[in-house]
Amino acid sequence: MASIEIRQFPCRTDNFGVLVHNKDTGATISIDAPEEAPILAALANTGWTLTHILTTHHHGDHVAANEALKQRFGVEIVGPEKERDRIPGIDRTVTGGDRIELGGIAIEAIDTPGHTLGEISYYLPEAKALFAADALFSLGCGRLFEGDAAMMWESLKRLRALPDDTMLYCGHEYTATNAKCAIAVDPDNTQLRERVREVETLRIAGKPTLPVRLGQEKATNPFLRADDPELANDMGMAGAEPAAVFAAIRKKRDQY
Repeated sequence: MASIEIRQFPCRTDNFGVLVHNKDTGATISIDAPEEAPILAALANTGWTLTHILTTHHHGDHVAANEALKQRFGVEIVGPEKERDRIPGIDRTVTGGDRIELGGIAIEAIDTPGHTLGEISYYLPEAKALFAADALFSLGCGRLFEGDAAMMWESLKRLRALPDDTMLYCGHEYTATNAKCAIAVDPDNTQLRERVREVETLRIAGKPTLPVRLGQEKATNPFLRADDPELANDMGMAGAEPAAVFAAIRKKRDQY
């Protein structure tokens, strides 16, 4: 981790941009490319030079600056094989289970379909960082635009299997709204109540709620606990399949 630095910054209305830099090789990866100007500003502030873009999925608010940054820096763009025809400027593809190296940074690709059918999340073991884009949010998960609840539940289980000390980075600042749904679903969760208070304090101060420890998410995010019998019971779904519980939570979240 000593050789890897991570910078997170706001983009667009509520997106996050993230740069991952290897001090030893000088490589700098942009996780998605939501908007060119904030990325350029972050590069100027750090003195880093962009070398790669690591794309999670094809939605416009994650690939909008791909071609402009490629033209400016000659970057290599890497993204999911299943969405290669929908990602501007893509040079190289990955599928779930692939392990690659960009600029000396080891990256594991994890299949996380649901929000889109081909979304990939990226785990950097040396940095203990997970870039889950719109698959997993703090206290929430992505809307099911292309996949279904069973598909997304399987995706989140893959992410949940990562170590507790992993830092979770997401594509958007949605935590405050997610918190309203989470506490309604799981009102007796002491750790969740503490997280909700923390989120409120951070947002009042104009600070981001991310990144967050994955271990904390496992204890507080109802979407990661759809197979918890106690949560199912509290929702009046005792004995239901986890995917059904997950679907019920997602339906409730859609109302916020």
